[in-house]
Amino acid sequence: MSYAKPYKLYKKGVGRHVQLPEHLQACEAWATMKPGPRALYVELKRRFLGGNNGEIFLSHREAAKALNVHRNTIGPYFDELEARGFIRCTVRHHLGPSGIGLASKWALEDLPTPDGRPATKSFMRWRVSGAGPAKKAARA
Repeated sequence: MSYAKPYKLYKKGVGRHVQLPEHLQACEAWATMKPGPRALYVELKRRFLGGNNGEIFLSHREAAKALNVHRNTIGPYFDELEARGFIRCTVRHHLGPSGIGLASKWALEDLPTPDGRPATKSFMRWRVSGAGPAKKAARA
């Protein structure tokens, strides 16, 4: 007689998940970033389906709703992620042919795009600029 382990009895499939590799979490750009942009990156990564890098669609309003913040708060989050090299805008927002606005499309910089563009991982080269607390303490 075969007995199934109780913790595997109802485990049919785990579903989709978001992977944050160790090299991404260990870099200085991620370590010094505030929680808001981190949450936005996870939301962008959640919309990556395996072959749509460079075509990830996320408007400011959708992002604000997903993160439960005001829509005016999201703009600086996108700017910070782009400045630190985590994401790249492939198509800027614009009015479509029928006069309806279309949101920007994004590419994750830690993954290659389907058109053959390699992953740049520019967030690995990002460094804190200016005199932070450690530099001020070294001068004193």
